[in-house]
Amino acid sequence: MTVSVLIVDDSPTMRGLIAATLKRDPDIEVVGYAANPMEARAEIKRLNPDVITLDVEMPGMNGIEFLEKIMRLRPMPVVMVSTLTQAGAEVTLAALELGAVDAVGKPGPGMTTAEAFANLSNIVKTAARSRVRTASGAPAPAARGADYRAGGDHILAIGASTGGVEALLSIISRFPANCPATVITQHMPATFTPSFAARLDRSCAATVQEATDGAPLEPGRIYLAPGGAMHLEVAGSTPRCRLVAGDTVSGHRPSVDVLFHSVARSKRPCTGVILTGMGRDGAEGLLAIRQAGGHTLGQDEASSVVYGMPRAAFEIGAVERQLSLSQMPDAILDLCAARSARAGTH
Repeated sequence: MTVSVLIVDDSPTMRGLIAATLKRDPDIEVVGYAANPMEARAEIKRLNPDVITLDVEMPGMNGIEFLEKIMRLRPMPVVMVSTLTQAGAEVTLAALELGAVDAVGKPGPGMTTAEAFANLSNIVKTAARSRVRTASGAPAPAARGADYRAGGDHILAIGASTGGVEALLSIISRFPANCPATVITQHMPATFTPSFAARLDRSCAATVQEATDGAPLEPGRIYLAPGGAMHLEVAGSTPRCRLVAGDTVSGHRPSVDVLFHSVARSKRPCTGVILTGMGRDGAEGLLAIRQAGGHTLGQDEASSVVYGMPRAAFEIGAVERQLSLSQMPDAILDLCAARSARAGTH
């Protein structure tokens, strides 16, 4: 199936660069261009594209305002194209919360177009197959509190990719202040992870931060793998975060597989969770956690934006239970509390 794409960007140069990249893929057809939201609205009605790429900053109405209108009036797959700056990262995260499927960074200083847009075609094709989700605006259920009994030695590891911003916010926002020691690998650019860690921290009773090398794993603390050049692992007799340089694994750095395999080797009570995302990063690592005696959960197809990573893990027997996103927080806390109470059975 050929994926039709409308490119929305106020820069003629950027429209040309995006189009040139996408046109190299025989499964993608660039059907139109728009320089501002007014043009885009008319072209969406005329062309009915499968996917639109949307610039964050445009004259008349910024990309976030336009995205909110799209997701309210005519939900469709949207891929955000953002500058790789802190401000750009914060706006892009807001777009992902509103329902954008994914985001790519524009070429920055010292970066070629080929490097910046290396995965753009795959992202667009994945977006065309994704489940479009809109931000409900409904308040999250109350966090678990008095009925959750923390265990000091339990490790929770979570992996996510496309759709993971919404999924992780939904889960982490319901964790209590004494939640299990948690490590997360979410595929996103390096400039985005500090803003995302801060966004998670504001939504959560526990403390969330980017992982640093040597940081101890403790209840009430959640560590997000920095994007870019390092893998996040759990290591040491007293478990700590370890940032390790290396090649991509399962196509990614940081890799969910690397994180999960390290947790499986830790010989600690542990729970692994694999969430929405394209590809199969994390499947083998989640299987290692299950084979080591840990519990494993996978997001179900109906609630996944992209049922790729959870499907791959389920198909190889790595997933103990599949759950909807709304069921996930309480199930995670139940498993972590139960395993902590039975330390030594891992």
